[in-house]
Amino acid sequence: MSTLMQSSSPVVGDKQTKLFCFSQQDFNAFADLSGDDNPIHVDPDFSAKTRFGKTVSHGMLLYSHLWGMIQLAYPGAVQMEQVIKFPAPTFTEEEVLFEIEITEVDDKGQLHLITRASTPSRGTVGLEGASVIAWEGAPNA
Repeated sequence: MSTLMQSSSPVVGDKQTKLFCFSQQDFNAFADLSGDDNPIHVDPDFSAKTRFGKTVSHGMLLYSHLWGMIQLAYPGAVQMEQVIKFPAPTFTEEEVLFEIEITEVDDKGQLHLITRASTPSRGTVGLEGASVIAWEGAPNA
């Protein structure tokens, strides 16, 4: 399921969604790239003994996926503000629903977005946030 679409004239309520499933190899590759090799992300044996029971996604891996969606929908986007929370873990091999929704288009043409990554099978939210982006298509860009 993916409803990514580029919007030439974004309006409040415009939404993009995408389903994706991360593998342990994805977690490991992100650890290699970011330098965050905490065993909770990359060591299944270690993680099995924690309260989570399995490896947990890096929070910024989730946001990086959302940022890619923003870039596809709004080419040239530049992040002006961001607030992110990680209320619940996201694990390997589970389907994650990524969502971006416009909540405001301000007088500068900047887009105010709600960002979210949730796990439908467990009914949990792994990332919830808000961003403000400037983008090439904005009327005052």
